[in-house]
Amino acid sequence: MRCLPDFLSLNGPDNVGKTTHVRRLAECRDGLQVLGAVHEHDPEPWARVAAGDYARWWFETSTTAQLTRMLLASHAKRADAREPDRTGLLDRGFPMLLAVSAATCAVKDGLSVGEALDTVAGLAGTANVPAEVSILLLPSRDPDRSYAITSAREGRAWTGIYPSYQMTLHAVLRHQADHDVYTAVVECEDRSPNDVHAEVLRHVGAHLPVPPPRNWST
Repeated sequence: MRCLPDFLSLNGPDNVGKTTHVRRLAECRDGLQVLGAVHEHDPEPWARVAAGDYARWWFETSTTAQLTRMLLASHAKRADAREPDRTGLLDRGFPMLLAVSAATCAVKDGLSVGEALDTVAGLAGTANVPAEVSILLLPSRDPDRSYAITSAREGRAWTGIYPSYQMTLHAVLRHQADHDVYTAVVECEDRSPNDVHAEVLRHVGAHLPVPPPRNWST
């Protein structure tokens, strides 16, 4: 009998469809426990920084060490919420949290993508991070094209430092994908949500038995 993974994560930039695919995965089979995002399991520190100017804290006053350790501490609390004999379904897993922190570090400290990832990896060190099956949803392998697709889906213009952060995040995700950081990468450009989800299910099925995909067109 196949041993089920403790965690399964869907990862990717804003507006790529993570939340939709998490929901659909949860609906298609038993045994998955939706654990959501890290801040849901460690609300106090996130509420504290959000009470002021959240963007300024994130991109200016916090240090890379603060942000990275806060993300990983919340990730650990989320992992602790997993029930026995269930697979925790995560909205942004461990590699995506490192990507978020690295993109912020690159923008804030003027580092290259590689330097920022090395900085964040050094801060994460040998932390006891639970193993997970991680799937990256990537609009395009071209970071500029990837950013253009997701920013167009936002419905309003990103302002301030956020566009630079988002562009850098796409470059970080491409770097991670090229270095096989994720269990699988699903490229989404010019594909229907059903087609993307079918590929997600194929990758998940290699680690977690799932029933045939439903007809989601009705």
